[in-house]
Amino acid sequence: MTAQASFTLRGRNPDVLTCIANLSNDEVFTPPELANRMLDTVADAWSAGNRRANIWADSTVRFLDPCTKSGVFLREIVTRLNKGLEVQIPDLQARIDHILTKQVFGIGITRLTGLLARRSLYCSKHATGEHSIVKGFNTEDGNVWFERTEHSWVGEKCKFCGAPQALFKRGGDLETHAYALTHGANVKERISALFGGNMQFDVVIGNPPYQLNVGVEKENYAVPLYQHFVQQAKKLEPRLLSMVVPSRWFAGGRGLDDFREEMLNDKRLTSIVDFPNAADCFPGVDISGGVCYFLWDRDHPGKCTIQTMQGQEVVSEMTRPLLEPGESTFVRFNEAIPIVRKVKELNEPSFSSLVSPQTPFGFLSSFKNYKDKPFAGSVKIHTVGGVGYVDRKLVTKNSQWLDKHKLYISKSYGERGSYPYLFLAKPFLGEKGSCCTQTYLMIGPFKSESEAKSVQAYIRTKFFRFLIMLRKNTQDAMRAAYSFVPIQDWNEDWTDEKLFKKYKLSAAEREFIDKMVRPVVPEA
Repeated sequence: MTAQASFTLRGRNPDVLTCIANLSNDEVFTPPELANRMLDTVADAWSAGNRRANIWADSTVRFLDPCTKSGVFLREIVTRLNKGLEVQIPDLQARIDHILTKQVFGIGITRLTGLLARRSLYCSKHATGEHSIVKGFNTEDGNVWFERTEHSWVGEKCKFCGAPQALFKRGGDLETHAYALTHGANVKERISALFGGNMQFDVVIGNPPYQLNVGVEKENYAVPLYQHFVQQAKKLEPRLLSMVVPSRWFAGGRGLDDFREEMLNDKRLTSIVDFPNAADCFPGVDISGGVCYFLWDRDHPGKCTIQTMQGQEVVSEMTRPLLEPGESTFVRFNEAIPIVRKVKELNEPSFSSLVSPQTPFGFLSSFKNYKDKPFAGSVKIHTVGGVGYVDRKLVTKNSQWLDKHKLYISKSYGERGSYPYLFLAKPFLGEKGSCCTQTYLMIGPFKSESEAKSVQAYIRTKFFRFLIMLRKNTQDAMRAAYSFVPIQDWNEDWTDEKLFKKYKLSAAEREFIDKMVRPVVPEA
């Protein structure tokens, strides 16, 4: 093997892959430390299921990164195999040739990342280039494939990912963001076409694109993509599958209901490592709701081990079912499980029945056709900019609520950094003869103002907001986010002390709630 190749395979400091800038918050480069943590998980699972065998000393195991960007997973796999196969294949050049031509495969998500991944893997942007460390390839791509893939339009959208034709039917100089793994009716046939033969992978690992921005006027309107990569990877039937994805699928996320149901009922999902603060996993990256990586083990179904991370430390670990009885979402924090069970024991109705759907009175957040002062036949309207007045006749949705006592609360509230959080905005009283735009949700209606004030006090408690936290992984808190919260007797003012006593919470459980939820500052 050449001196160039030998030098490249040695440890380097600093590692260039720790220094490159992310493409966006949706296409995030994987830090080498995270890639190695995930590979450790894969190796442990392989050992446990194969009589303590060392996956890195097996010359027959095949690895695929179906969404490679920097090539870090592939590079770290090669580093481990190079060491593990020293005895079996003593000659360095022969060993590297075998690993890179027979065991390690990738699919670039763009032309740029395809070149970058080859540079990380082969030390050359072309597998057959002058400085490539591998011999035996006939094509420049080697085993890191990329070719421009087109969307499949049905009407105005792509039938595979939902991309709008108006935005993504592009010329050849722009990326289509139609990813090879997710744009085809039969993924196994697709993989065979890319790499030839009956290609069966033992391990699939990667960090897929998270979402596709499809908005024009609303810049941040996006559809999730990562679930398609997970589902397609499962269809390849690898022995082990590990991917790092946003954690919002636990309890929410646009278009993720079917994916969430599939994942939470899949007994092959054997571990989840959860980073509530995404910056602990991807430094400098802001991903609402945090991120997680999981291990899916085809041959060893069972309960799932949940680890919660703070920084680089495991602060909680529990092996448990992914779904609590009667629930359809995942309780993210292990410490919350006994609290949820105690609340559910009383079998009380859900507070969500008091929460309106989005756009309670039919007015969008962008509604501006209101007056600054009241006029004959007007009702007050609460908007993102304050208050105004509209003709009562314009209220065509839920007009029966206009003259009732109620509360309004912002449908969105976001915070960053470390816990504790508030999780919700402060509710405010909705007077009779009032409505609101889509900016707010309506809670109620109630028989009296005193009932509304009792509910208002309840919403301000840490107990209430803690139960919201368990269903809220993004800024938006729609009706479903209130489903864990029980309805109380509105003839009294509720405090945390009363609620903790009612549900018989232990000192440790109270301490955990205090750790996660910041107190609401009293009104001046």
